[in-house]
Amino acid sequence: MKFSKLSQLFLVSSIGLVVAALLTACQLVTIDYVFVANQGGSSAGAEGQIQTFNVDSQSGALRVGGPKPVSSGGIDPVALALSPGGANLYVANRGDNTVVHFAVDYQGALTSKDTITLNAPPVSLAVNQAGNFLYVVSGSSSATLTEFALSTSGAIGAPAAQQDLVLPSFTGDTLVPSGVTVLANNNDVYAAVYDQSAYNPGGTTTSNANPGWVFGFGVGSGGALTPTLGSPYKAGVKPSALTADPTNRFLYVTDFASNQLVGFGIQSGGLLNFLINGPFRTGSQPSSVAIDPRGLYMYVSNALDSSVSAYVIDLNTGTPSAAVNPTGAVTNSTDTQPLSIAVDPALGRFVYTANYLGNSISGFRLDPNAGTLALTQATPYPTGAKPTALVIAPHGNHSSQSVTP
Repeated sequence: MKFSKLSQLFLVSSIGLVVAALLTACQLVTIDYVFVANQGGSSAGAEGQIQTFNVDSQSGALRVGGPKPVSSGGIDPVALALSPGGANLYVANRGDNTVVHFAVDYQGALTSKDTITLNAPPVSLAVNQAGNFLYVVSGSSSATLTEFALSTSGAIGAPAAQQDLVLPSFTGDTLVPSGVTVLANNNDVYAAVYDQSAYNPGGTTTSNANPGWVFGFGVGSGGALTPTLGSPYKAGVKPSALTADPTNRFLYVTDFASNQLVGFGIQSGGLLNFLINGPFRTGSQPSSVAIDPRGLYMYVSNALDSSVSAYVIDLNTGTPSAAVNPTGAVTNSTDTQPLSIAVDPALGRFVYTANYLGNSISGFRLDPNAGTLALTQATPYPTGAKPTALVIAPHGNHSSQSVTP
């Protein structure tokens, strides 16, 4: 059977389109999984949800992963933490005082494993790089740091240590926890708290009100926690989040009330000293902070003005300087009320925020030479109702199995 020239041209064109489509599809390579916690539910007391998104290696665009969201295993999820390599995900549910452990498979699927119940609402979580301890700060009218042992499978064991976060000179103050982080070398853990009376908009302030604090603890044999010299350290008015750089030299705390970033140098034994040229300006109501895997750049989500502040970190002094975009702008707009921020661990090229009132995730491309940000393709990405936290796991890093894109 013979084809006319027109038919032949149509056939060749059709084949070309099919091949191009296949090549384009193959380029959609997942480098990371983004897990986001949504308060979700349509009624009071409804369980929260965990959604999974795939990160495209070329554009940083997010695609929904898995068939549907999974239950957070409790009510009102507010914090997430991953084990090193991303094999285990931990979820803090404030509404029913639970912390739930999920196993993460090589395709980002979540399987609920075990649950612990605390005496007070959990607020923030952190897992050390050794993967053998989970740190939880909890409380609404008091503050406690608990260190849980983790098994090799990621299961949550019995508490290895516990510390009440109180000011010895002002035992009557109500300290509320807001964040916890552990150094990459596993040697020290830090927890942020604020005095409820000192930050009480529209309410009363007592005469002995104290502002924000960071408590530091050295981690000893078997996980024993010992206060670092000089702990607790003053940290603004209402510290909302904190993180340390990957070289264990600097600690940064966001001050929600003062629109500032407080910086510390980490000395021998975990002692903190203020960076002499701080604090540093942020946007309005900074809610979360993250540092890229190389320790060169830092990003702060600002809840009130729905933006991200970008900084270049001076590797000698730890001083963060605002990274200005090529347009001259210093503001990187997100959807409404970003509460959590993270940098992808695979390439260190993408930044994402969980936007509580926007019901979405905002994505940015990170310029590796300047630290500036540009919006990713098709951002923002819709989520469930009221996302409060997000974390990013490397694709396949924790498993010997692999998949072909």
